[in-house]
Amino acid sequence: MRKTTLQRLSRSWICPSCRHHGALPSRYPRQPFSTSSLRCAEDQQLNNSGRNTEAPRNPRTAPQSASLALNQLAQQLNRQQKRPNNVWEATARMNEYHRRENNPNYQSALDQPLSSPRSPGTRNTSDVFESLNVKTPQPLPNLGAAMAQAEALRHHFHIYATKHNTHITLTSPQRNPILSLSAGNIGFRKAGRGSYDAAYQLAAYVLKTLQEKGVLGKIEHLEVVLRGFGPGREAVSKVLLGTEGRWVRGKINKVTDATRLKFGGTRSPKPRRLG
Repeated sequence: MRKTTLQRLSRSWICPSCRHHGALPSRYPRQPFSTSSLRCAEDQQLNNSGRNTEAPRNPRTAPQSASLALNQLAQQLNRQQKRPNNVWEATARMNEYHRRENNPNYQSALDQPLSSPRSPGTRNTSDVFESLNVKTPQPLPNLGAAMAQAEALRHHFHIYATKHNTHITLTSPQRNPILSLSAGNIGFRKAGRGSYDAAYQLAAYVLKTLQEKGVLGKIEHLEVVLRGFGPGREAVSKVLLGTEGRWVRGKINKVTDATRLKFGGTRSPKPRRLG
């Protein structure tokens, strides 16, 4: 009889294993089974404040009232924070803040209209920069005009180095030739005209001739124009960098490579067959 009574009393709160053995576990305190309905946060708050409440709400309507309370709380937080709805509203609030704090910024200065023939009463660009303590930007120099002026005063020292000969020509800024010599003009013949020694002696002779005739004194700026990859290319460069070119080296302000490059073009000559 006692075993049946214990099973009936503990049927709602004892696990099936303990109920089968018919013994009450000592670690579980005896608690009555609760069948109270769900209540929302508003009812709990009213109960804590001591106010009289109505009958408990239906559990099916509790989730709806909870979602409604959350929506109302979110709307209240948005009203307190006053978040802008779009970019324009945020920009307007920022400008209003700067005007209220009397703190000039670039955006407020740029928003002001500039002077024009139709509105003589508006501010000028220089006044806007003065209010911001910024220096008025100065116009950039005309680089094209400066380069054209330098080109008009520049002489040209052409070095045409081929496999068989070396040509040196000095021209005026207007591209008129002043002096033009090759290795054949100083006594070299046939295959000797394309040697390194012939080009070296030719460059030294040209610079000496220009110094004797007083042409170097009239040259302010000089451009060296290299063309070809013969032995004379390096030989003339050695002369300009050596003792013979000490009077010309300080006047060189530009070096140009004018070697011709063929893109497609005509058919190349057949390779030479020896033996």
